[in-house]
Amino acid sequence: MELATTLKSETVQNVVREVGINPNYWYPLGWSSQLKPGQATAVTVWQQAIAIYRGHEGQVYALENRCPHRGVELHRGKVQGEHLACAYHGWEFDGTSGKCLNIPYLGDQQKLPPCAIARSYPIQEKYGLIWIFPGDPTLATTQPLPDVPEFDQDGWFMVPITAHFKAHFSVCNENAMDVFHGFLHQELQGWFDPVLLDLSTTEQSIRAKYQVSYKGILAKFLGLSQRADEVTTLPITINYRYPHYASSLEGVSSVYLMRLPVGLQESRSFALFFFRLGLPRWAVRLLNPLLKVVVPRLMLQPFLNQDIEMMESEQRQYSSNPSQRYTEINPAIIALQRVIVRQYEIFVQQSNQSSEHSWHQVNGESADLRQSLSSGSQVVG
Repeated sequence: MELATTLKSETVQNVVREVGINPNYWYPLGWSSQLKPGQATAVTVWQQAIAIYRGHEGQVYALENRCPHRGVELHRGKVQGEHLACAYHGWEFDGTSGKCLNIPYLGDQQKLPPCAIARSYPIQEKYGLIWIFPGDPTLATTQPLPDVPEFDQDGWFMVPITAHFKAHFSVCNENAMDVFHGFLHQELQGWFDPVLLDLSTTEQSIRAKYQVSYKGILAKFLGLSQRADEVTTLPITINYRYPHYASSLEGVSSVYLMRLPVGLQESRSFALFFFRLGLPRWAVRLLNPLLKVVVPRLMLQPFLNQDIEMMESEQRQYSSNPSQRYTEINPAIIALQRVIVRQYEIFVQQSNQSSEHSWHQVNGESADLRQSLSSGSQVVG
């Protein structure tokens, strides 16, 4: 649906700062390179404690970070082949099904307790990241990962970067959609004179097209202009497909922001930055090790630090007075907030329908049982 691009005042609905996630999407957990074979670690996906580990054959697994025996955190255990053994009593769990396969002190003739199952999660690796599907596992194959075509294309210089925010994920998402905050970065030679050109939305996505101008050494380094004192004006397209971002200056740079909501006031982000640098290809290859260090430190991190300061300040002010109402004039932000709230509503509705179906099923079986008992029929267990 096409939306008006007129900047006009609207009151921010604070419910967006309180909603949870729709877990029926893929979320990033961390970089693949940081989890070695035989290692286990703890992660949190919207207040769900999860243990992930890499088996000795290289496969990654995810289990609820709680042993069904005593509740001890499973990430403290030991990786044994492709299984994870609890550190407390050595109960050993299969990473795919979550079933307990072995209890060291249980006799050969004794059966394993059938309820000794740790919840398992669909998990996969792509783009150098570990991804998890924390919702209904039957839906995992219906949801694609974000599309990152530059990852497999020649001619792009890629920089991965991680960020940690003490803020609700909606605050972080609004920052990425809001091109009008270039004022914050003016001392870093960021962008200026932004104009919102087009805006469209669906129940799951936002597409905003802005016009922005660049000038300075950074613009020259990125190949945006031939001279540092030259002003270049280009369109930038931002696509938010819940729950992740992609933005691009066509043919110049692309940014993919993969979001991990941790809790009401905590979020993480795993970003892939792609650049076509204003350098000969041979120079990029030669300088690649140096650029991998210099570009994040000198070009990206200063911008990110300023953004984090603002986002965490916004979160602190909201937390201190949740009833305070704020005003927004960028229609892209209002549209984004509606998508975030709507996606949570969709999840709640689906959960309620599933619970209602289970309730009717259980009560239907109970009614059949009562009828059988009242008629004197024999119930076979």
